[in-house]
Amino acid sequence: MIRVLIADDQEAARDGLRLLLSGEPDIDVIGAAVDGVELVALARRRTPDVVLTDIRMPGMDGIGAIKRLVTVRPEPAVVAVTTFDVDEYFFGALQSGAVGFVLKDSAPELFLDAVRLAYRGQGLIDPQVTRRLVSRFARTSPRPAPPELDALTPRETEVLRGLARSLSNAEVADELGIAAGTVKVHVERILAKLGVATRVQAVIHAHKYGLVTWTD
Repeated sequence: MIRVLIADDQEAARDGLRLLLSGEPDIDVIGAAVDGVELVALARRRTPDVVLTDIRMPGMDGIGAIKRLVTVRPEPAVVAVTTFDVDEYFFGALQSGAVGFVLKDSAPELFLDAVRLAYRGQGLIDPQVTRRLVSRFARTSPRPAPPELDALTPRETEVLRGLARSLSNAEVADELGIAAGTVKVHVERILAKLGVATRVQAVIHAHKYGLVTWTD
């Protein structure tokens, strides 16, 4: 059972997410917060597996909460909920450690996928966001490839290219003819070598430094 905490300052949004998630047999909504302060307090008391939080909230916003959630043990996986008109919050959440991003107007199934993938240690970026996300980072960051990319083995590079094309571990495994468990090990090594905390940040590296392109 996946234990989920919800945070949103709008009651209708909280109720909608609770209704959606509670209808799934493998998800248990263990609480809902109205802001970041309450979210962090609830997370410390109830130890969720996954946190689904709005980014823009009064008082402590989602970014502030994400920064504090990394100190909770066991640390929950965080999926940020955002809109295109608050880019500065969106990118701040990424840098703070969110593993998934879903737009508020996305299909309900995408929220469920994001929660389940986060629980399994895999990030999900809303397809509406992916191109915008990577393009923004590519424009605002230097292009020279860092030495850590050279540290990747050929197989790790293949796995990273798969992640950058939004493939799941299972899909990468099928494409490369290896076990899904082996892909998971490669992903862990990729994150360590790149010095990043999440798959999302690894994907940003892959696009930013030209390891993959949109034509791939």
